[in-house]
Amino acid sequence: MSALLLASLRSRWMAWCALLLAAVAGAAWWWWIGRPVPLPDAPSARIACVSYAPFRQPGETPYDLDAVVTPERIDADLRVLSQRFDCVRTYSQAHGLDAVPAIAARYGMKVLMGIWIGRDPRDNAHEVAQAIATAKANPGVLRGVIVGNEVLLRGEQSPDALAAYARQVRAAIPRTVPVTYADVWEFWLRYPQLAQAVDYLTIHILPYWEDQPVPPERAVRHVAEVYARMQQAFPGKAVMIGETGWPSAGRPRRAARASLVNEARYLREFLDYANRVRMPYNVIETFDQPWKRAQEGTVGGYWGIFDVYARPKFAMQGPVVEEPRWWIGWLAGAAGMLLFLGVGAWHRSWRSGAGEAVLALAGFASGTALAWQGRQMAYACRDALEWTISGAACLAALATALWLARWLAARLAGGAVVAPPRRWRLGWMFLLALLDLLMVFDGRYRDFPLGLFALPCVGYALLGLLGDDAPAELEERFLACAMPLLAAAGVAQELGLNVVTWLWLGLNLLLAVPVLAAWRRAARLLPQQAEAA
Repeated sequence: MSALLLASLRSRWMAWCALLLAAVAGAAWWWWIGRPVPLPDAPSARIACVSYAPFRQPGETPYDLDAVVTPERIDADLRVLSQRFDCVRTYSQAHGLDAVPAIAARYGMKVLMGIWIGRDPRDNAHEVAQAIATAKANPGVLRGVIVGNEVLLRGEQSPDALAAYARQVRAAIPRTVPVTYADVWEFWLRYPQLAQAVDYLTIHILPYWEDQPVPPERAVRHVAEVYARMQQAFPGKAVMIGETGWPSAGRPRRAARASLVNEARYLREFLDYANRVRMPYNVIETFDQPWKRAQEGTVGGYWGIFDVYARPKFAMQGPVVEEPRWWIGWLAGAAGMLLFLGVGAWHRSWRSGAGEAVLALAGFASGTALAWQGRQMAYACRDALEWTISGAACLAALATALWLARWLAARLAGGAVVAPPRRWRLGWMFLLALLDLLMVFDGRYRDFPLGLFALPCVGYALLGLLGDDAPAELEERFLACAMPLLAAAGVAQELGLNVVTWLWLGLNLLLAVPVLAAWRRAARLLPQQAEAA
């Protein structure tokens, strides 16, 4: 048997294995996120305090200066929240939130009342004046007044200016109501003089957002270490954790993975720790906040204990399931299988069952991948424009996968082969390289569309494996060199700890390697052609 025939048989065998692996991987991933995950139970479903922002309906945002939350809506929220929470934390006096303390008193709740301090001194003066009036009217309800939230982090005021605001509030409200300021814990260490202007420190510890992100397995231990460090740095001052929590959706940061299971795990373990050491704390946050996705990407909108419909996202005892509707992925795979078989049967050039098997495997794998992408879109897309763009990209990927599957079916079943238009591959390479650039230079809040690019990347890799020897164009060769380097830079930025960046690198290689291989083969043939001439 000739070496050429052996190589052809080996390539065909590898293509069959790749198709089978893609279908099995798609089914296995959906099963994996649908399995119940055992987690430690929380000591109680009740939580001491939680951040309350009512901006959860479509289009709502605190950046809309005219937005007003009615007392009736606040009353409805707090009536429900009082069943689970002893206290709520607010961040501003605007938008009708100055009514929270009076309404909370009806349900026996306490309030950590926030004053929003920004750049504009007139807005700040108005906030402070309103907060002083509210505090004087509701002193028995307030657990504390928080003068500014992460102002130093945003760089909007100096420590001296913040201290002046805190002293102004301290002098104007009853002494029974303590005054504090809230910021990320590092900024208290950076500006320790601010501690002299407050009654106690309010620190934020968010393991996911740390400069060195902490995985969920070590997150509570990290919180305990930071809390002990802050107590040691500020002896004689009480320290409260003003924000801590975990996101249920969004891109991973190194080994810190945003997921529903990890949110439930972190919160349960944190509540157990807080209960044991009897520390004051506030969890972020009550409801998922869609408006935050504009600032922080997908992950910003999914820190809530409740979803946007005020439904609990998970129980505090028993196993937790990441995706209860996991079977949708299998259903999408079956739909993809039927679609590919139907389209593949049109003007087919083969008569054996091998072609149908190729279409069935490719269709199932494509369906599960697009369902994966659809699930990500459901979390990430904020408006009709984003849904339209993402949907169009998915349709383009599906069309590409269908064409490639017909080619693969004909190639593996011995029929006539007509390769897909080469410009399609160049288009996908350009889009992937563009996303690579964005991920490297502006990737903090961006998701990886793995499900979308799995279709063209795997398809074109199989095209190259089975002998697409057409010479690569200059643009393709350039992109094939750049893409893996950019994707590898993304892996390095995450210190190799982010599994998703490795998968992203794999997709880049699947699209780039066949182009580089064709380029190499063409370079070898040039001397032979010149000699023959």
